[in-house]
Amino acid sequence: MSVHTATLEFSTRGNAEVIDITQQVQEEVFNSPVNDGLVTVFVPGSTGGVITLEHEPGLVRDLREAYERWAPREMAYHHDRTWKDGNGHSHVRASLVGPSLTVPFREKRMTLGTWQQIAFVDFDNRPRRRSLVLQIMGE
Repeated sequence: MSVHTATLEFSTRGNAEVIDITQQVQEEVFNSPVNDGLVTVFVPGSTGGVITLEHEPGLVRDLREAYERWAPREMAYHHDRTWKDGNGHSHVRASLVGPSLTVPFREKRMTLGTWQQIAFVDFDNRPRRRSLVLQIMGE
């Protein structure tokens, strides 16, 4: 088995921004020495998440509204009382979504569905520079 590790880096606006990273992940899989296997996308941090979705404006808006219902920005959070950084909702949202996603691939092509993309969601309350770790494993 071969293991290849790569990093994706980009800037975000925060506030539940949904960024389609499908093409960047596919390029890393294609350029790796692995033909068939799994790619895991991992967020090192506690205010971001990785999801699959049909990345179109209506669904992105629906998701952002759902995140607001799950963990409202204006609610009082114990985290904010402790750290005074105003991003308690960001941590709750990221915890509900999760920090990683694994996708199988064969012949260097991810096996995503026709309307399925991989997205990073930045839940923090400010713009950030983000790095995602890709671990590509297989034969």
